[in-house]
Amino acid sequence: MLLLARAPPPTLAANYSPSPERALRLRSISSSSAVTATASAAAKPAAAASSRAGQRRKQVASVANPLVKHCVKLRLSAAYRRSCRRLLLVGLAPILEMCRFELDAIDHLLLLDGVEVPEELREFSGDVVFVNAAVMKKVSGMQSVDSTEAIAVMHMPRHFRDLGSHEDGDSLHGLFNHPKRILVLDGIQDPGNLGTLIRSACAFKWDGVFLLPACCDPFNEKALRAARGASLQLPIVSGTWHDLHALMTKYDMKMMAGHPESSSDASKGIHSLSEELADSLLNESLCLVLGSEGNGLSSETLQACELVNIPMEGTFESLNVSVAGGIFLFMLQPKYQIDSTTLTP
Repeated sequence: MLLLARAPPPTLAANYSPSPERALRLRSISSSSAVTATASAAAKPAAAASSRAGQRRKQVASVANPLVKHCVKLRLSAAYRRSCRRLLLVGLAPILEMCRFELDAIDHLLLLDGVEVPEELREFSGDVVFVNAAVMKKVSGMQSVDSTEAIAVMHMPRHFRDLGSHEDGDSLHGLFNHPKRILVLDGIQDPGNLGTLIRSACAFKWDGVFLLPACCDPFNEKALRAARGASLQLPIVSGTWHDLHALMTKYDMKMMAGHPESSSDASKGIHSLSEELADSLLNESLCLVLGSEGNGLSSETLQACELVNIPMEGTFESLNVSVAGGIFLFMLQPKYQIDSTTLTP
């Protein structure tokens, strides 16, 4: 037998707990229309599961809502992201990639009205916030919501350190355990390149990434999308050359920097990347510095590092930094990683 009832107003959403699928179907119907709600025994297990997951479901319809303003500031300001140690992830695919590593890192999950909670997020225990198209556009910064049906507010990874902040200060202690390979980025401003380099460093089992001044924020939305979840797995440190020198001294690390062979700003000899060079470094701890394509390496890097290039034929002087970085990271990866990838059954 069907029982007729009006859809509960948003203020009662916290006390109204049908199954997740049923709740989403109700939201897809116009708020001005009467709806039919069926109370069946089959719906009870799903509702109980939702309750056990602890999801709190809300509705936000105004772009002036404080949560919307908070999300917009997270998207636009690196300083704000670092001050509250939160980040904004736009798009369902990158959210699901991140959640493979840290589901508990999500504070709020924003879903477009009518979109169901993905099966992979059924165990999410935070706030599920349903928003209209206007709010989704405001938060995402996009003109269309066709490809933007989900946004997540997430905790910044615990292994991120900003050594210039009051909170983190000198907090390298415990972050690295006798690192063998650290990737250092010097003035990388393109978020796609920076995210790709973090992803490659993670793929080849480097121990962490150190960001010198003038690098873009690793939690920029484009950098996060390019990193494909690596930003949550790999220690990332933002600091100065003074901080890097302290790290290098503490762990007795050799400093090398990728450098175009034809560049005229190198006043000393340049090594060529080869298997022989890689073999000679297998038992050494190494910091590899990569600079931006536009400005190249800083004067501090040129003075402190031995230089190494990728030998190339033809008329090209250099490669895109993320491409060159992938080659360096593979060739100079830690010895234990090489051993594990070259074993034959």
